[in-house]
Amino acid sequence: MSSAPRPLRISRDIVIAAPPSAVFSVLANPHRHADFDGSGTVRNMITGPDRLSMDATFRAAMKLFGVRYRILNTVVEFEADRRIAWCHPGKHRWRYELDEVDGGTRVTETFDLTTSPIRGLLVRTPWPRRNAEGIEKTLPRLKTLVEKGV
Repeated sequence: MSSAPRPLRISRDIVIAAPPSAVFSVLANPHRHADFDGSGTVRNMITGPDRLSMDATFRAAMKLFGVRYRILNTVVEFEADRRIAWCHPGKHRWRYELDEVDGGTRVTETFDLTTSPIRGLLVRTPWPRRNAEGIEKTLPRLKTLVEKGV
């Protein structure tokens, strides 16, 4: 008996009642990432520019399974008010795509393993499910943050 294949990309979306530029300004500020992170891993100590751009780097303080660490991220996709993605040395990406729709902006967050050299290993672990759960908590937090203008 074989199990179903596990996806290399996990995406969820939400509509935020704001223009793409308002959503993007939050996403492109690495100092705001802890404010909307739903995974519980991103801490407030982030170093980097106030606004990300292509090839920009930022370092985030993280905590996973009780272990604190810092990780360097690099912006690998960037189109102002439309798309931003970053990765760390493991090369898997966290991507946000923004599409203007009636009532605001559809934001699609994707955890993308296709660019990771260890994707075959990672899909056999709980990481894809854990990241899906994190995305499902992140998007409503992002929505509240942007809509309330906090």
